[in-house]
Amino acid sequence: MNEDMQQQIIKETFQLVSKRDDNICNFLEGGSLIGGSDFKLIYRHYATLYFVFCVDSSESELGILDLIQVFVETLDKCFENVCELDLIFHVDKVHYILNELVMGGMVLETNMSEILNRIEDQNRMEKQEAGISGAPSRAVSAVKNINIPQQLKDIKLPDLPQAIKELKF
Repeated sequence: MNEDMQQQIIKETFQLVSKRDDNICNFLEGGSLIGGSDFKLIYRHYATLYFVFCVDSSESELGILDLIQVFVETLDKCFENVCELDLIFHVDKVHYILNELVMGGMVLETNMSEILNRIEDQNRMEKQEAGISGAPSRAVSAVKNINIPQQLKDIKLPDLPQAIKELKF
């Protein structure tokens, strides 16, 4: 879908979900842009954040609610009180977490400790790669700290007249 259509779907979804009271169930039929009764919107509202999944009518509503709960708890553990800014500035990490839960429409993992273990593995790999990729900048910094002009002044050259006398046979 083009970007305009995506924005219209987001707007319609927000209008459908945000006007509902907190004491109403978290399932509703998809809007006209989403596909109507063939799809369901399943959502949870946490403070200022809405987590919305759009699924086909064959999905288990309670299973998706549980999936949303695991996703939010995992985000909360990774970001220590997840907020909008975490989702915006760490979108790559959010996508990585979501990919640990769901990929290609299939739920892969709902055990939060397993997901957190994979995230820790990923963080370790990123730190190792940062160490490798940081090597060139550390080398440049080391070269800058050498102070080559002072070292050139400190070089002891032999006394030239004495060296010339020694070269004569």
